[in-house]
Amino acid sequence: MKKVILSLIFAATLIFGANVLTTFAQGEVNFSGSIGNGKLQKGKSATATIVMEIPNGLHVNSRNPGSRYAIPTKITVTGTGLKAGTISYPNGTTKKFTFSEEQLSVYEGRATFRFNVTVPATFKGNVAKLRAVISYQSCSDEVCYRPRTGEVTLSASVR
Repeated sequence: MKKVILSLIFAATLIFGANVLTTFAQGEVNFSGSIGNGKLQKGKSATATIVMEIPNGLHVNSRNPGSRYAIPTKITVTGTGLKAGTISYPNGTTKKFTFSEEQLSVYEGRATFRFNVTVPATFKGNVAKLRAVISYQSCSDEVCYRPRTGEVTLSASVR
């Protein structure tokens, strides 16, 4: 019985450990977002927020990474019946890495992006939805991973 339990623990460690390593090896980051406090009024504006969570040991090139070879972070927002304003990208942290001769501007840990959303007075419906597509390139201290695209849907009730 003891051998069976130890075998199950070992197998679970391999499975979950491999999943964590695979995510890290592929350079994936997580995204979440919100519009205001989740409630909008017709004819009014609110601030929308997108949060990029970057795992320890990785960084993501900022909007202006400082090298023509580094792929910048770019966010595209679409939605029906709403007006999305200009996205405010946070400043990156300037760092030197072994894979680049130039210093690069990067995001680490958590990066928060904001923009205004306006709901027209003539908006039809009681739920507003926006789709944000985030193009980014993540790197470790030694190598950059292939560019990726993340997506997050932002929604709020409208009254």
